[in-house]
Amino acid sequence: MNGPLELAKKRFAATKPGPRLLITGGVHGDEFEPMAAIRRLIKLFEQNQPPLQLLQGSLCLVPVVNESAFLHGNRTAEDMLDLARVCPGRQNGSVTERTAYALSQLIKASDYYIDLHTGGTGLSVLPLVGYSLHRDRDVLQQQRNMARAFNLPIIWGTSANLDGRSLSVARDAGVPAIYAEYRGSAVCDPRGVEAYVTGCLNVMAMLGMIERKLPASLVEHVIEDHRPGSGHMQVCNPSPMTGFFEPAVALGESVQVNQLIGTVVDVLGTSSCEIRSQQAGIVLVLRTFSRVLEGESVGVVAELTSPSH
Repeated sequence: MNGPLELAKKRFAATKPGPRLLITGGVHGDEFEPMAAIRRLIKLFEQNQPPLQLLQGSLCLVPVVNESAFLHGNRTAEDMLDLARVCPGRQNGSVTERTAYALSQLIKASDYYIDLHTGGTGLSVLPLVGYSLHRDRDVLQQQRNMARAFNLPIIWGTSANLDGRSLSVARDAGVPAIYAEYRGSAVCDPRGVEAYVTGCLNVMAMLGMIERKLPASLVEHVIEDHRPGSGHMQVCNPSPMTGFFEPAVALGESVQVNQLIGTVVDVLGTSSCEIRSQQAGIVLVLRTFSRVLEGESVGVVAELTSPSH
């Protein structure tokens, strides 16, 4: 079947016009906290009771964008295409291309966008909220404000030149957009679910969509990395061989240049390669799935900068 694809979603609208907010999860089929968090948001707004009563605008919630990948229990669907690399997709393409097309239409019809992720099956990510360093100053500042309101420990602004992603669709449409990452490793961490529900409600309050007192800031680091390709986690610190990854650092640990991140060994343990950090900073992402293929990332080290926004 190659016809148009419809994403399963729930819409809520106030009688008063206002911001149109889109929140999505499950762009990758093995990222579970976003799916659970958005289902909880659906239940909360179905009750339509103060304080979670829409004062203005509309809310579109999509718990599982990539249903085919989810049903396969994988990051990708049966066509093996990464949805976050093929946006804006094609209306009559493969299942992932059609899913990307349907998602892109929702993004273009929105005023603000939140895309929830995790490290999936293979990686764990220190809780963070990120955005692209949009060339439009107004869009960029709105994204910074959204990220602050979402209220995770790390804010990460990265290059706007990465294409094929949900956020690149938002970038081209001039829609202020943020994404979030919270752990992963093929589990559904209740703390991540709670952080995502809270973060989305915080952004809605900032936009004047609901009545809610914003909590004290949990932000510890603000990083804005303007280097081309920054934010592309999957290409950082690639493994030079296929084998078994043995980490030498922990998620969130501070590391120095040339510090050992981990070792990859073959099945007998007779051949090995060390992987050392090219940066000084904090371990933002770490591989937790022990089998690693040649060229796959074993982790990301983010260079810390002082908060400035």
